[in-house]
Amino acid sequence: MNIGLLGGTFDPIHYGHITPLLEVQQALGLDQVWLMPNNIPPHKPQPMCSSAHRLQMARLVCQQYPQMQVCDIEIKRSSPSYSVVTLERLRAAHPNDQLLFIMGMDSFINLSSWHQWQQLFELCHLVVCQRPGWQLANDSPMQQLLEQRRGDKTSLAIATERGQYGGLILPVAITEQPYSSTQIRKQLANNTLPADAMPKVVRDYITEHQLYR
Repeated sequence: MNIGLLGGTFDPIHYGHITPLLEVQQALGLDQVWLMPNNIPPHKPQPMCSSAHRLQMARLVCQQYPQMQVCDIEIKRSSPSYSVVTLERLRAAHPNDQLLFIMGMDSFINLSSWHQWQQLFELCHLVVCQRPGWQLANDSPMQQLLEQRRGDKTSLAIATERGQYGGLILPVAITEQPYSSTQIRKQLANNTLPADAMPKVVRDYITEHQLYR
């Protein structure tokens, strides 16, 4: 089975997370896509909303999309959510599945600052979401890494046949999203959030629990 993994604070979750995830799922023919809310993000400030609320909002989203599931492995952890630790545990639990770790280009550019980042290629494939018309400079070390490991849907199928469960970098062009969690939190506080920024079930949950006020 091909499983896409998207980690984040999801503070709150919105279509800027959901739409690219669905586009990646369709582009690569993934069987499932998992949302992995984290408890203590190593590269971001502590979330405004509690782990319990963020986990429940992710669950509400997954109820709307049959291909989506919540993975609570990171939100249960009391230490920082280092991706390599998460992938080690998921790889042990799913030895015969392809795990595809999804990130934005901004995260990929800074990948070398991540904890034990080189080990990720032994545990999973990386999916890099690219905004239309945006690419790395040719002399960038990360561009060179991308070219060395570049793959696509066909490469993924070949890797599966060969029993290769890590090492590829798969760029996927996604639709640019006009949403950011920082902006959405401000809009929620001011009661100016556009109706199309997040699923209604999430907005109703935020209203019911008076979050981000």
